[in-house]
Amino acid sequence: MLRGGEYPVPAVGSTGGDCVPNGEQPPAGYARYPEGKAAEHVGDKWDTYWSTHTLDEHGNVVDAPYAG
Repeated sequence: MLRGGEYPVPAVGSTGGDCVPNGEQPPAGYARYPEGKAAEHVGDKWDTYWSTHTLDEHGNVVDAPYAG
């Protein structure tokens, strides 16, 4: 859950994520969501989308690995 002064970052190669303080770069293994494609709340269209997609090491959107 985001606290004030943070933004969400996805984990590269998985559907995980974290929060980073505004003004800081994502740590190694994380990236910024493409502009306008970050979820704003649980269950919104981008939250649902990112449950089956992720970013690769080049920032390309790819299907998330199956975790079954």
